[in-house]
Amino acid sequence: MKLHEIELRTIHLPLVRPFRTSFGTQTSREVLMVKVTNENGTAGWAECVAMSEPLYSPEYVIGCLDFMKRFLISALRDKPSITAEDVPVVLKPFLGGQMAKAALETAILDAQLKDQGISLAKYLGATKTKVECGVSVGIANNLDELVEEVKSYVDAGYRRIKLKIEPGWDYEAVKTIRQIYPDIPLQVDANQAYSRSDGKLLAKLDEFNLLLIEQPLDEHDILGHAMLAKEVKTPICLDESIISLQSAQDALALEATTVINIKPGRVGGYIESKKIHDLCLDKKIPVWCGGMLETGIGRAANLALAALPGFTLPGDTSASSRYFKQDITTPFVMDDGYLTVPTGPGIGVEPDLDFLDEITTAKELI
Repeated sequence: MKLHEIELRTIHLPLVRPFRTSFGTQTSREVLMVKVTNENGTAGWAECVAMSEPLYSPEYVIGCLDFMKRFLISALRDKPSITAEDVPVVLKPFLGGQMAKAALETAILDAQLKDQGISLAKYLGATKTKVECGVSVGIANNLDELVEEVKSYVDAGYRRIKLKIEPGWDYEAVKTIRQIYPDIPLQVDANQAYSRSDGKLLAKLDEFNLLLIEQPLDEHDILGHAMLAKEVKTPICLDESIISLQSAQDALALEATTVINIKPGRVGGYIESKKIHDLCLDKKIPVWCGGMLETGIGRAANLALAALPGFTLPGDTSASSRYFKQDITTPFVMDDGYLTVPTGPGIGVEPDLDFLDEITTAKELI
């Protein structure tokens, strides 16, 4: 297809409650939205999952905006026609910027699939019509607050609880929740907060029958994760360390992980995500779909990915109400612990343009 116009829009969407992790506290989401219009007038939408500051990854909203305008969009416009499958090849010379690249690829893919009348789920090879819902719980001010928040999610029907942890907020927090909910699937996420010397501390979590410990060490410390995997019984899952198919292959070869969290924005898009899924499916490595507090645009696409057969663990595919009082799309509502995978063409949802205009802080057409 031919690119006719690209809209870059920044929006500001408050969260229903602060979300605290080892890399900071978020009270709202600043989101870079991408809209691609092709020669047929078909619009494709995506969101860039980068945070406002480079705390989770080196990317951040303003940086992604500049990267797109200065390099990526120019490279795409130089092509007389483009498909989503071409995007990773065209943008490969520009190093890094997976989140920025993923947003452009997804918007182009949305428009492309709309013209073809195919859903993203079908394009990726989904085998499920609904996806189990998990929820990510930030670091609370105290154990009472943690218990209250977790109870609200369990009562709502979430089928898996993920607790954010950091040194000083780990053993007692996990013990408290496990004692109250002895059978619920439970996992923890450290967001790189620990070091190689913390192996004995993390091994104490083995008694709680956790699904996994997510990204305990620095994202660059693949060897450290391999060493830690020999010291703890709980499966080690990598998140920030997995930025491509190659990095997934390397981590598995080094036995640094036995579970992988696939976040499309982090690995450069849904096409690369599918490749990582296929690798893990072939090697019988379970995967799950992580979240970045996405709006309904990103959530719809994540549901399509999470419907693939290798996604055997509940992901961070929460209902819209978990994060937002009002979403930018028709809200995703949980039913008996599941969300329905969109079946419409493309990602299967459209933004509420009136609401989008209300929360827009900047917009540029290219």
